[in-house]
Amino acid sequence: MKSIKLRLSVLSFLEFAVWGSYLVSLGIFLNSVGLGAQTFWFYTVQGLVSLFMPALVGIIADRWVPAQKMLSLCHLLAGVFMILAGGYCWMNNPNIEFGTLFTFYTLSVAFFMPTIGLANSVAFNALNKAGLDTVTDFPPIRVWGTVGFICAELFVNFTGFQANYWQLMSCGVISFLMMAYSLTMPQCPVNASSGSSISDTLGLSAFKLFKSKTMAIFFIFSMLLGVCLQVTNSYGTMFIDSFQHIPQYAHDWAASNATALTSISQASEALCILLIPFCLKRFGIKSVMLMAIMAWVFRFGFFGLGNTGSGLVLLILSCIVYGVAFDFFNVAGGLFVDQQTDVKLRSSAQGLFMIMTNGIGASLGTVLAGNLVINKFVDMSPTADAATNLIGWQHSWFIFAGYALAISILFIICFKAPKSGERLTRDKAIDVAGGDPEGMPGENHKF
Repeated sequence: MKSIKLRLSVLSFLEFAVWGSYLVSLGIFLNSVGLGAQTFWFYTVQGLVSLFMPALVGIIADRWVPAQKMLSLCHLLAGVFMILAGGYCWMNNPNIEFGTLFTFYTLSVAFFMPTIGLANSVAFNALNKAGLDTVTDFPPIRVWGTVGFICAELFVNFTGFQANYWQLMSCGVISFLMMAYSLTMPQCPVNASSGSSISDTLGLSAFKLFKSKTMAIFFIFSMLLGVCLQVTNSYGTMFIDSFQHIPQYAHDWAASNATALTSISQASEALCILLIPFCLKRFGIKSVMLMAIMAWVFRFGFFGLGNTGSGLVLLILSCIVYGVAFDFFNVAGGLFVDQQTDVKLRSSAQGLFMIMTNGIGASLGTVLAGNLVINKFVDMSPTADAATNLIGWQHSWFIFAGYALAISILFIICFKAPKSGERLTRDKAIDVAGGDPEGMPGENHKF
C-alpha cells in the first residue's frame, strides 16, 4: 500500500511540474521578445481547449484506450509540441512571430489539459485496486502535485529560464518523463459498450441544473469568479519583473526572482486545502465561498499597493491570500456541487462547474483583462517608461479588486444556501411544473 501511494505521489508531482515550468513565468518571456501585448491569448486558449478536449479525451479513455495509456499518449503529444515551440524560439530568437509560437503552444496545451483529469482517474483506479479509501488517501497524494508545481517554478526561476524559451523546453522534457512513467501505472478498465449517451459523457445533461434557481445562481457566480482565476497567473510575474526597470527597485531580490516569489501562492494553496473541512463545518458553504471572493479583492489590492522594496510584505500577503481565493471556491464549490446533486448527475455537474470556472470564466477573464485593462494602462513596447507603467499596473490591479468586491456584494444578496441535508435529485432539477425545487432556503448549509 505504501508503494502505490509513493508511486502515485511521483505521478502527481510530475503532472503538475509540467504546468509549473511555464504557467506563471511565460509572461516574462513573452514580454522580453515583444509579445507582451499578446500574453492574454496564451492563457485564454487554456480555457478554450478546456471546454472540449478533456471531455473528448475522456470518452476515448472510458471506451477504447486505458486511461494510463491515454495519459502517456497525451503527454507525448503535449511534450512534442512544446519542444517544437521552444525549438522555434531557439532558431528564430529574437525575431519570434506570434502566429507560429502560438500554434505550437496551443497544440501542446490542448493535449496537456486533459491529462489533469486522466491523472486523477489513474490514481483513483490504483487506489481502488489496492483497497484504499480515495477520500482519505488521495488528498495527501494530490498535495505532491502542488509540491511539483512549486519545484518547477523555483527551477525555472533560479536557472534564469523564466526570462527565455528554455522554460518551454523544460516543460517538454518533463512531459516526456511523465509519458514514460504513466505506462508503469496499474491497468485501467475500458467499457466500449458503455450505455451512456455522448450528451451525458460530455456533461451536457448537467445544464438541466440551471432550472434550479439555487444551482443556476451558483454556476453563474462560478463563471463570474472564474474571470479572476488566470489574471495573476498571466500578468503577476510580468508585473513583479517590471520593477527591475525602475532604478529604485532594480537591485531588489524580488524584482529579479518573480517566479520564486509567486511560488508562495502555491505553498499557501497547499496549506489552505487542509483548512477547508474545518471552515465548512464552522461557517457553512456560503461564508466559505464569500471568503474566497473577498480574498480575490485582497489578492489584487495588495498587488496594487505593493512593490519589491518597502512594499514587499504586501506582495507576500497577496501570495498568501491566493490560497484562500483559489482553493476555498474551487474545492468548496466542488463539494457543494457534490452535496447538492443526485448521484446520477454528479459527474456531469462537476464537469459543468469546471466549464463555468476554468473554461468560460477564465477564458473570458483573460481576454477582458488583457484587452480592456492591462493593454490600456500598460505599455508593453520595449521603449516604454517603467515608472509610468507602474502607475498603469496599479490602476489595473485596483480595477480587478473593484470587480471582485462588486461580485462579493452581489453574492451576499443573490445566493441563498440550501437547507442542511437537502439535495437536488434529477427529478427536482428538471421539474419545471413544481416551481422552485429548493423550497425555503437556509442561510448556513453545514457539511
